[in-house]
Amino acid sequence: MARFSFDPQDFSVSFLSILFEGLPFLLLGALVSGLIEAFVPARWMTRFLPRSPLLAMLMSGLLGLIFPMCECGVVPVIRRLIRKGLPASCAVTYMLSAPVISPVVLLSTYAAFNQQQPLRMMLFRAGLVYLVAVAVGLIVSRLRAEQFLDPKVVAQLAGGRRKNTFQLSRAPLPEALPSTNPAVADSGNAEAAQTLGEIERELEPTFLGRLRLALSRGAADFLDVAIFVVIGAALTAVFNTSVPRESIMPLAQNPWLATGAMMGLSFSLALCSTSDAFIAATFTTFPFGAKLAFLTLGAMLDVKLIFLYRLVFRKRFIALLALGLVVVIGLVCVRLSAFLG
Repeated sequence: MARFSFDPQDFSVSFLSILFEGLPFLLLGALVSGLIEAFVPARWMTRFLPRSPLLAMLMSGLLGLIFPMCECGVVPVIRRLIRKGLPASCAVTYMLSAPVISPVVLLSTYAAFNQQQPLRMMLFRAGLVYLVAVAVGLIVSRLRAEQFLDPKVVAQLAGGRRKNTFQLSRAPLPEALPSTNPAVADSGNAEAAQTLGEIERELEPTFLGRLRLALSRGAADFLDVAIFVVIGAALTAVFNTSVPRESIMPLAQNPWLATGAMMGLSFSLALCSTSDAFIAATFTTFPFGAKLAFLTLGAMLDVKLIFLYRLVFRKRFIALLALGLVVVIGLVCVRLSAFLG
């Protein structure tokens, strides 16, 4: 049996199917990010959060139930949320949990494992993703923004939030954005840096004006992110069409190898969280923990997400995040395989 074979026609079909599956969610995420930029007041972003970091992370991890978002679209959304004043640690928690803590994903997981204890898989998937996301958020809340956010994102934060990524402010956060008011722009005064709320009121006082701003910012976010989705889809299509699934089936008998193989497969296939459970359910010979690892890691880390995360985070943080997710999820799922089979 050939271990690797490349067929251009199969590659094209796989590439386009992955692209067409992900782009609608990416477009939705870009539109949501534009609407957040134009319509959501800066002070509102932190008003609903508890002042306790732990309670704030616990709440942020459940936001996917109210604001469900696929992993393809959540990155541009959290970039706007951070810019609008949401603590970066809360945004990271939401980013990691939302692709799974979603009514649609939970129902699809239950349906996919209809004959394989579906309730257990659904609850374990949601629970593990939620706990990991909250834990990462708590760790991030103790870091300086410069330690994990991309410099372009850091430049848009208020000075206080650079020191503490969990700082709740009840007032609009100042942000050094260029003003389009000629009187301000021509003054050349450093005081031209206004609060985000003042700029929003000055630039777009009408509903139609804000709607135009939302579409403009959404289109910009879509173009920023789409290129990375295309690259990720191409790499995924190569793996999906060139490496036969039969080559990993002999690994199913060993919990460590089975879990590692399924995690590697989820990273490489880069499936949407709304449909990945139907793929995982076909690996009936693999233990429960290995399939859980497939469903958990794939929603938080895959080929396309590595490129998307680069728009918000530093490379070093992405590498540490990836390592931490692989180690923690792998160990937990291997232990679950020993207890649950």
